[in-house]
Amino acid sequence: MIKQFLNDPSLLLNAVGEGIYGFDLSGNAVFVNPAAERMTGWSAETLLGKKIHQYHHHTHADGTPYPADECQIYCTMFDGKRREVKNEVFWRKDGSSFPVEYTSTPVYRNNELIGAVAVFRDISQQQQTQNALQDALAQVKHLSEQLQDENNYLIAELNEDWQDSGLVGKSHVFQTMLEQIKLVSETDTTVLILGENGTGKELVARNLYRLSKRNKQPFIKVNCAAFTPSLLESELFGHEKGAFTGANERRKGRFELADKGTLFLDEIAELPLEAQSKLLRVLQEQEFERVGASNTLKVDIRVIAATNRDLWEMVQKGSFRIDLYYRLNVFPIKVPALKERKEDIPYLCSNLIVQLNKRLTKQLKGLSNKAISQLQAYDWPGNIRELQNVLEREAILSKQAVLQLSQPLQAISQSTINPALTLNEMQKQHIITVLKLSAWQISGSKGAAAKLGMPESTLRSKMHKLGISKIS
Repeated sequence: MIKQFLNDPSLLLNAVGEGIYGFDLSGNAVFVNPAAERMTGWSAETLLGKKIHQYHHHTHADGTPYPADECQIYCTMFDGKRREVKNEVFWRKDGSSFPVEYTSTPVYRNNELIGAVAVFRDISQQQQTQNALQDALAQVKHLSEQLQDENNYLIAELNEDWQDSGLVGKSHVFQTMLEQIKLVSETDTTVLILGENGTGKELVARNLYRLSKRNKQPFIKVNCAAFTPSLLESELFGHEKGAFTGANERRKGRFELADKGTLFLDEIAELPLEAQSKLLRVLQEQEFERVGASNTLKVDIRVIAATNRDLWEMVQKGSFRIDLYYRLNVFPIKVPALKERKEDIPYLCSNLIVQLNKRLTKQLKGLSNKAISQLQAYDWPGNIRELQNVLEREAILSKQAVLQLSQPLQAISQSTINPALTLNEMQKQHIITVLKLSAWQISGSKGAAAKLGMPESTLRSKMHKLGISKIS
């Protein structure tokens, strides 16, 4: 049997699974095995004595010409060097192609080059497996990025220690507002929340979200005043890698993260006109493009906006688009100022003390009747936020379970509110006060960021912008 194979080596070549071609120095086929016939559809009878390159190696995969003088098989016949080739295709008789890997090996007789042998195999299955793996890895990367983005926002939200203390009260004006929230929460209607600073506009937005059919989907917040105009567009709509200096990777914007959920645009009046135009398009068409991208993204979101400013006055001055105003003002909800609902102060204080006990690890039981009367006699220009700050200050100072006011509220007001100061100066003064009360601790449940009701990153940004450092 061994002698039979030695006498006729073509028996072995015909049995292997790889395709095999033998060539003379003119590039003509002198041997074609059955595997080559099966893979290409070209019979040995057709190819023998012919230049095979012209039959199925004449173009690349994209259809561009593959000149014979560049053919690696032919090159082996000229220089006698062995070659391993990948990322090429052979064309079948029926006009289809398949990816191949092949080796081109010179053939010598008596040290004289007489031709070459090409051994090739169809790698279609391997490519399909590799492509499927790459698609799977891309999907895993996409899901990982999405999870990371959502996780980052979730962490930021958790760190803010949101409280429901603003949504308690028995007053008629407050109960009327709650009825409006219940009515509109059952719809996807855009809501505009109006009210002074510190009245609890964000708490209204979150209550709208909790009562809505989207409450299992994301709730994404954007403070439109916390970003420069150049960064705001990227924050809202996202950007592609290289879209601008510093854009080192693709990033999803808040609109994309809020898909199927709710987007809360706080301080909407601070949006620059260009961003207003893009927001209007999203509200009308539910579509947008990332910064630096040309493809359009579709989203399904419910928008809730809030402001403490008179948008109609801004429209008349030309600083706010009238079409956006009407799009946002479909269902306005007015959050009453604390001076309009003073009968709610005992309920608010009770709720706030529960929160302070958790935060400060205290065991406060409440306020004295005298303290409640003092609180109700004050007009609260800073609304519920100011009430929170006053109670927290007294909770820190008090050694008793029942809180008393250590000084008249009017004195606190006069010492902390100076009409001569600019808004930035007042902000700086208030942040420094809270930082000192927090022993200059920024993060954590007892840190200044939690007490001010803002993310740690936002507080650090404001401190840098206002020039606040520990020596202040």
